[in-house]
Amino acid sequence: MAALTVWLARAAWMAVAVVGGAAVGAALDGRSRPVQLVGTTGAWAGWGAGAIGLALTGVATLTLVRVAVPGSLIVAGATIGGGAGATEVLALVVPAVIVTAFVSSADFGRRYVQTSAYGDEVRFGLRPPLAYLLASGVTWLVTTTAVVLAPVAWAAGAWIAALVLTVVVTAGLRFLPVRWHQLSRRWLVFVPAGVVVHDPVVLAETLMVRKHEVSSIALDEMGAPATAGAADLTGESPGPVVEITLAAPATAVLARSPRRPTGTPIDVSAFVVAPTRPGAVLRAAKARGYGAGVAS
Repeated sequence: MAALTVWLARAAWMAVAVVGGAAVGAALDGRSRPVQLVGTTGAWAGWGAGAIGLALTGVATLTLVRVAVPGSLIVAGATIGGGAGATEVLALVVPAVIVTAFVSSADFGRRYVQTSAYGDEVRFGLRPPLAYLLASGVTWLVTTTAVVLAPVAWAAGAWIAALVLTVVVTAGLRFLPVRWHQLSRRWLVFVPAGVVVHDPVVLAETLMVRKHEVSSIALDEMGAPATAGAADLTGESPGPVVEITLAAPATAVLARSPRRPTGTPIDVSAFVVAPTRPGAVLRAAKARGYGAGVAS
């Protein structure tokens, strides 16, 4: 299913260019030659970035895809402002919405993070903390809109708007991509030696637990730990969680803060994480010999 999702996303992205490109042409029709040239070049550059990300699966390109592909929706909005017809805009919006849905899915993300796995690793993406996701979404929207509009503003001679947009682009691309990329680097991993939680958003250090130290792995569809005192490593992400109970306490180091620049160490005898595919995690745990089930 994960491989099929990737191929469907690739097909939909082709449709964005083949069918939806008319909306860009219509929006640029009648504009000055510099605006037409810059607008067309920018549209193809954005499409090319998405195509590269869709062609090369991996953790780095997962971030590229999830940043570039939804940008087609912003381009669609710009074509509306540029005067493109309803039929032309719809021909762009429909495949853009479809491909955005595909690249945002759990199966798509699983394919990309697993491609970058080493040896006998099985990786599962973790759902993003809502606050972090909201901040990333807002900053992405502002930055990507500025990326789309700034070159056109310069070409059109709208100097003040162009300058403001360029400042936004410069600041955004300087500080934000690393933060966006953190969402692609959050995994629960089964390795031959045990279980690993790799989460630079919630943890300052990767949490590694040896297989013989794991008592049980349980799925809780209610989204709350079944064990009193279990550490919440979900980043307050709602939805089903997987609880891992340990035979002996381990040390987890929570993410850095201004007061704790090296992170906050805590002892955990059980902890919960929020995989994007919790049922698949349970099946993988059973296949690797862990005591796995559904929390009561």
